[in-house]
Amino acid sequence: MLHPSYTDLINAVNSGVEPGEEPVVQSRYSIVIATAKRARQLIAGEEPLINGAGGKKPLSVAVEELYEQKVKILPEEESEEEPEEA
Repeated sequence: MLHPSYTDLINAVNSGVEPGEEPVVQSRYSIVIATAKRARQLIAGEEPLINGAGGKKPLSVAVEELYEQKVKILPEEESEEEPEEA
């Protein structure tokens, strides 16, 4: 079982969102994608941002980093939309 739970992770990631704003993460899928991306970064050689990461698997470290808010998930930019021509 995953600890912390998906609900705890979503709440931790969205804790900095102002009331009335749209949450950064709204689904389990977003959490899975973010933790997998961070785990790949750790595997590629990036340094862990938490203490006591030695001996832990990269995915476990990524989950802890998200839960402790050491890593932030940024909302997707709307850069995929084409600009309007005048």
